[in-house]
Amino acid sequence: MLPGRKAYWGSLELHSYPDASAVVRALSPDEPVILNRPHAAARAARFFVEKFPGKSLYAVKANPSPDLLQVLWASGVTHYDVASIAEVRLVRATLPEATLCFMHPVKTRAAIAEAYAVHGVRTFSLDCREELDKIVTATDGAEDLALCVRLRVSSDYSELSLASKFGVDLANAAPLLQATRQVADSLGICFHVGSQAMTPFAYVQAMERVRAAIVDASVTVDIIDVGGGFPSIYPGMEPPPLEDYFGAIYRAAESLPVSYSSELWCEPGRALCAEYNSMVVRVERRRGNELYINDGAYGALYDAAHVGWRFPVRCLGDERDSALESFAFYGPTCDDADYMEGPFMLPADVQPGDYIEVGMLGAYGAAMKTAFNGFGQAHALETSDEPMASQYRGDRRDPRHSDNVVSLR
Repeated sequence: MLPGRKAYWGSLELHSYPDASAVVRALSPDEPVILNRPHAAARAARFFVEKFPGKSLYAVKANPSPDLLQVLWASGVTHYDVASIAEVRLVRATLPEATLCFMHPVKTRAAIAEAYAVHGVRTFSLDCREELDKIVTATDGAEDLALCVRLRVSSDYSELSLASKFGVDLANAAPLLQATRQVADSLGICFHVGSQAMTPFAYVQAMERVRAAIVDASVTVDIIDVGGGFPSIYPGMEPPPLEDYFGAIYRAAESLPVSYSSELWCEPGRALCAEYNSMVVRVERRRGNELYINDGAYGALYDAAHVGWRFPVRCLGDERDSALESFAFYGPTCDDADYMEGPFMLPADVQPGDYIEVGMLGAYGAAMKTAFNGFGQAHALETSDEPMASQYRGDRRDPRHSDNVVSLR
């Protein structure tokens, strides 16, 4: 049994190992083990705080671990995008001085009222007149609200679309912006280009839609919130440097017809936490090029199963001479849907009893876990090594050598 301290992923004692192989050598774990890298999350947070030309709000839904929230706070992230009253309560309890922004466009009156009156939330998003009326009623006509109208924009340049569920169409935006301006102390426009945007042009295109909405409505806008979508590095997904995104956003924002004192916001989720976690799993069976492992679609590998996300993997233990082959995974439950097609590239001689590290699981891995079939228990430990890929460390590609060189100066 692993040593124990209560944490989001399970029980552990605050103990650090050099890397995943050291964990396997020391513990030979029967259950999956989550490896936390606080230094990686801190580095990502400092990058956004120092280089994004505005304010960075951490999107809590990506990974709500209190330990992670404390790392981000200590690294300078003061604002948090919360999407439910449960997230509001969690962040307020963990970070009493944080600024919370309730950015889900559809909320209950009770959630709005509690967020405003109990937890000090003043920023809310909306995408229809009904939600605007709900916010005004639930806050008893408060005059200190920052209200962000969510505009629907394209997700064509992102790996996961977020274009269908939320957002007012440009054709209908003007009346909503005008009505919101009448009751808001600060008026904002927000959008989301989709998860894992693979080109800065996604934001440039969205900003043009923001421009059109402002001109049509003839309102003074105080906040431009470009949302999330900032990419991390995965197999087959090698995005441009984040400086390119920041530069494109900065130039586009500078040309918008907004208030002279307007603020520029972003809501990174994946980009701040993807490198925070990896996971060690054990191979329980091999059937051809299918490996049965002890975590899967109902655990931290939800995205690998349900949206075909490819995570980096490596076999732990002794050095292997065999060539890499493509494998698929089955998780531990008795459901056929507990399947991850991959391909996951591993040594051809991988066998039952071998341990595999699955990297870049900090985003959505923790948030999507269930206890279906009695599985889903995962202990958490810290390691001091580097994540399998990084947008932030010294061997990252030099943005001055990219094809889209920008400068904020």
